[in-house]
Formats: sequence, C-alpha cells, structure tokens
Amino acid sequence: MASAEKPIQARRFMVRGRVQGVGFRWFVEREAHMLGIAGWVRNNHDGSVEVLAQGTRDQLLGLHSRLREGPRAARVDSIDVSDATAVNGMSSFRIEGAW
Repeated sequence: MASAEKPIQARRFMVRGRVQGVGFRWFVEREAHMLGIAGWVRNNHDGSVEVLAQGTRDQLLGLHSRLREGPRAARVDSIDVSDATAVNGMSSFRIEGAW
C-alpha cells in the first residue's frame, strides 16, 4: 500500500495584490482544508500574503489555482512560487500571526 502513496511536496506562495483586509487568509485556510493540504498562511508587512503548503503535486496545483482566484473582495496581481522543504509531522493548516 505504501508504494501507492504520492510523494509529499512543499511550496511557498507569495501572493501580491489587494490580499490583506479582504479575508484572504481565511479563504486560503478553508481551501487548504478542503484540499487536504498542511501548512500555514500569514500576512507580511509589505502587504503580501505568504503561504507555505505541503501535499501532493495535484493538491498543490489545486491550491495554486484557487490562490489565483482568491475571495471575492481580493485582487491577485501576482503569485511567486518556490520550492520549500517539507516539514515532517505537519498535518494541519493554520493562520499564523493574525494581527
């Protein structure tokens, strides 16, 4: 059974645009839960939203497409995607530093 498991990958998404003060982090948390992705989302001081997500390639592609859409009030101008290191034992998704 273990051979059928898809490898877990991790990605860091830096989302820029009108993405703070519009419910973006709650949107990301909900989408991640629905996709079964672990990780976190947080606002950065430069106005961007940073997402660290880990899951299968298909799960991460699904999240990336949802991030491009965002919640209704948001405007996503760009998303920078980079590889990240998967964190062992990370099994849930949370909002970090909700200030």
